[in-house]
Amino acid sequence: MTESGFDGRVVVVTGGGRGIGRALARAYAETGATVVVSARTKDELDEVVDGIRSKGGRALAVVADAMEREAAREPVRTAVREFGRVDVLVNNVGAALGADQNPFTCADAAVEDTVTLCLLSAWWISREALPHMREQGYGRILNIGSGAAKMSGAPIGYTTAKHGLVGLTKELAAQVGWAGITVNCLCPGWVRTGLADFDRLAEQYGMPAEEIEARARAESVQGHILEPEELCAMALLLTSEHGGRRITGQVVSVDGGWKI
Repeated sequence: MTESGFDGRVVVVTGGGRGIGRALARAYAETGATVVVSARTKDELDEVVDGIRSKGGRALAVVADAMEREAAREPVRTAVREFGRVDVLVNNVGAALGADQNPFTCADAAVEDTVTLCLLSAWWISREALPHMREQGYGRILNIGSGAAKMSGAPIGYTTAKHGLVGLTKELAAQVGWAGITVNCLCPGWVRTGLADFDRLAEQYGMPAEEIEARARAESVQGHILEPEELCAMALLLTSEHGGRRITGQVVSVDGGWKI
């Protein structure tokens, strides 16, 4: 890999069919990486991969359900099988599952499923990648967290899982640093993705979408809702060979000054 790109590197991005994952997959491909992108929806993955290939990039789609232990590992297994290595793993998959996560009324499954999707899936696929990274003497793991990784304010399962992702980041970093592997967590604030669909949130909370978006903007000092592409520069830095070499175990926010 050169100083300015990811030539020769193989990058796995989970939850890559839309939103942040799609933006990151494109960004890695543009800097020379071979990208393995996974999600549950084939049509979305095909669109991402076709877009990358149309610009001369290298990409492969893996349809995988991150809720299932063995299926969650498949993107890394495919990368190793097809390209012989995995250099960067971006654990991006995540969402709050279930319409009701009120602790007095919700079904247990809503919280349990959210924790599985946002936290356990990251462990399962990281566990698959780590032996290969150890053998190479090189690896970068980037967990995509949230403002809810540091404070309250989201559905209980989502906040719990994202706080757990910070713990996973720090403990993994502490235990694998000797092997040339770094582990970091990138936390966005409000980003224009399916999780920040203000029309859907308006219906859920019985408020005008404009009011919910205004409240979201007011939570950051820049009054800004991020676009997914605004996370790419930091993600590339944290997972780069040289720039990211001495950055590990860190929780880094790119959020416009959210709730500071």
